[in-house]
Amino acid sequence: MAEIEKPCDGVMEKTGEETAAKGSDVVVKGEASLKPQFITTKEKFHEFVDSEWKGQKGGKVSENEGLEESNEIPADEPESKKLKLDPEEINKAGKPDGKRFRGQNKSRPHKKPTSYDEKRLCASVIQDKKECPFGDKCYFYHDISEYMATKPADIGESCYLFDTFGKCQYGLTCRFAKAHTTLDFKTMEKADLVKSYEGRTVLKNSLSKDLQNRLRKHSVPFKKSAEYLKTLSNNKDKREQRGNGAVDTPPDPTAEARGASTEADTQIKQENSEKPASVKTVGPLTDTDVIKLRSCEKKQVDFKDKLYLAPLTTCGNLPFRRVCKRFGADITCGEMAMCTNLLQGQQSEWALLKRHESEDLFGVQVEGCFPDTMTRCAELINNNTDVDFVDINSGCPIDLVYKKGGGCGLMTRTRKFEQIIKGMDYVLDVPLTVKIRTGVQEKCNIAHKLIPEMKKWGVSMITLHGRSREQRYTKLADWDYITTCSKLASPVPLFGNGDILSYEDAMKARETGVSGIMVARGALIKPWIFTEIKESRHWDISSSERLDILRDFTNYGLEHWGSDTRGVEKTRTFLLEWLSFMCRYIPVGLLERVPQKINERPPYYMGRNYLESLMASQNVGDWVRISEMLLGPVPKNFDFLPKHKANAYK
Repeated sequence: MAEIEKPCDGVMEKTGEETAAKGSDVVVKGEASLKPQFITTKEKFHEFVDSEWKGQKGGKVSENEGLEESNEIPADEPESKKLKLDPEEINKAGKPDGKRFRGQNKSRPHKKPTSYDEKRLCASVIQDKKECPFGDKCYFYHDISEYMATKPADIGESCYLFDTFGKCQYGLTCRFAKAHTTLDFKTMEKADLVKSYEGRTVLKNSLSKDLQNRLRKHSVPFKKSAEYLKTLSNNKDKREQRGNGAVDTPPDPTAEARGASTEADTQIKQENSEKPASVKTVGPLTDTDVIKLRSCEKKQVDFKDKLYLAPLTTCGNLPFRRVCKRFGADITCGEMAMCTNLLQGQQSEWALLKRHESEDLFGVQVEGCFPDTMTRCAELINNNTDVDFVDINSGCPIDLVYKKGGGCGLMTRTRKFEQIIKGMDYVLDVPLTVKIRTGVQEKCNIAHKLIPEMKKWGVSMITLHGRSREQRYTKLADWDYITTCSKLASPVPLFGNGDILSYEDAMKARETGVSGIMVARGALIKPWIFTEIKESRHWDISSSERLDILRDFTNYGLEHWGSDTRGVEKTRTFLLEWLSFMCRYIPVGLLERVPQKINERPPYYMGRNYLESLMASQNVGDWVRISEMLLGPVPKNFDFLPKHKANAYK
């Protein structure tokens, strides 16, 4: 580590002289202002990083390092985004308004973690079972010696799972197996540690096999959802009758939808009074048997003045949330989950609902576009998970979601939006929150029209991202508009979101009168932002401290995804996705003007030591090098390209 952290004084002197010659007062538009002695050129930056890396390896280049030359791992930054035309605007070529920036690498390689470990050791051998349930048809290894001959080399001498929990459930397949394996291939345990975790639930909201099977067979009852959806159907029939001339007065759809929950309660009471109990009950009759919770009696959550870590697709996984929680995040939320996938019992979608014991105020975010699926999904979550609130995603800008009416599309489908909110609020025992944008079109804000209505529909908290769907990240968030909306939302709490990267940004945001702040990209670039906000300071964090943060993430990842080859490579993939954001951070000590702004691109610069320079690289190959420092060499067939491109700079 000492070698990695050695200073780059000689290089900085040269670059400083060159920059001074150019004129230190020249500021490039859109670039952060750095001290002249640290600024360099792209060519010299990569030359220095590559030479130092090879020097540390004694001039030897490994097989994996050679992959860069064969384009297995891209040896340069991802290509800059191309300007694309929307299908409906192809005929408008030549008009600058017809062009839009896209923020995803849609053609990136998709490799499953299973491709790095094709033939594994059978679970019956790992769990010390006498017989394999698949017998001779089993595809996996049963001979330990044969498996050990093909298993990749161990990554390290100590296993995080073994040291933390007293045993490693991955046994011989663990990539740190030396730490807990005897010479005769038996897995060791630390009895005292194992005993301390007995009866303790570290991870909640896992999908059980029984529930998964019942969801797939459509045998899960949705009683409260059926009650609410029945009232919607009745209201629809009444509207049709009015449309046929049965009633002369014109219908008021808003009033009808507003009364959906009340009508549901009335109708249920009438049905219950008419029908005798079909099943004999035993035991005392409790209040919950006959009385439905009113909205004021539901579980209350104090959202006031909290720091809220945004639900971040891909990067907002459980290990990352644990890192942010340690730095002071008050509220955490799972990644956006599709309601239809949850109702189908998809394991990958249910994984997004998992909650760690350290997340004391935790919610889940769901996306959908129809009242029936969203209401059933809310009831499913209410009955089978432990959450403090449920959030509706009405801000997702991606085409896949928007074009079918979900995400931002809900903001323009107010009738469906109202039915979804009222239905979910009817079946939930926890608060219902909503995340929205300013609107869909760039110069046509509609959030201020929706917020007063949402207050009537039963929303407990609103989060407003100060951008429209079309705007994306090329312009700053509109905090003046957020201020206006926060006044309209009162007394319902409204959280503001957009462009928070320092405690000064957070202080300015609080002055607008919002109830709290949601941090999204700022947390990906520097997860210690929560500490900075709470302590009102700029933290000039060292490169070794940042590496320790990444090491904690990898340990949490091995605990969450597994310490076998599949788990290691899955952890590596998510680490690299995070590094594609973290590389945008500029150390405080290098800045000419503090603080760094989120829409300012870092110029090429030399850090105060080699590790700081390596972490500043926007080269995918350099991110892979950082991952190798923590998770060992990459497999021979490894390939990676980040999901997102930086669309915040122009």
